[in-house]
Amino acid sequence: MTGLLNLTAVTAGYAGIPAVRDLDLSVAPGEIVAMLGPNGAGKTTTLLTAAGVITPMAGAVTAFGRPLRKRLEQNARAGLVLVPDTRGVFHTLSVRDNLALARGSLDEALNLFPALNGLMSRRCGQLSGGEQQMLAIAKALVLRPRVLLIDEMSMGLAPVAVQALLPSIRALADRLGAGVLLVEQHIDLALSIADRAVVLHHGRVVLTGKAADLRADRHAVADAYFGAG
Repeated sequence: MTGLLNLTAVTAGYAGIPAVRDLDLSVAPGEIVAMLGPNGAGKTTTLLTAAGVITPMAGAVTAFGRPLRKRLEQNARAGLVLVPDTRGVFHTLSVRDNLALARGSLDEALNLFPALNGLMSRRCGQLSGGEQQMLAIAKALVLRPRVLLIDEMSMGLAPVAVQALLPSIRALADRLGAGVLLVEQHIDLALSIADRAVVLHHGRVVLTGKAADLRADRHAVADAYFGAG
């Protein structure tokens, strides 16, 4: 298994209790992999392990051909960027200051999301959920990540708001050759943007395949999602 990001036989969890078991997963250059599954399936644990937040109990994680570094900021500087389900923005700072902390191009952020232009002086705590998510994605994209990990992009958002964010994620993969691992509850939205998808249940991969094939076989996805497979 080779890719920008590789998890090999990974078991990981909390306080010695596994949340994911014997997980094999890879993300190739230019590929979007959607990770689906019910609450408690181990999706967030997988992302945190992939980012280096959690040290695996067993198995190995490699990024860009080498083991993860021990310090999260080193992994981020190498191009492994995580957008957590908390969005990772500073609520007491303005939109402008949040973007400045990302040390990316302000013009590029505004080109990606022109709606931010009218929000630059507003504190992030005063933004809507959709605006906060837009800012979180913009902060990640201006870093030009080689691998982007996104946890629950649609959390608290209407599907129409998520649809407005999807083209920027697809463009990151297509134009820059980045790999994307996307955790998402909205199955149709996730499969519409992904190249490949995996379904987790009780910490194990129970279904994997091309996104187009899984879109055409929603019964198999539903069975895997709810543990009937």
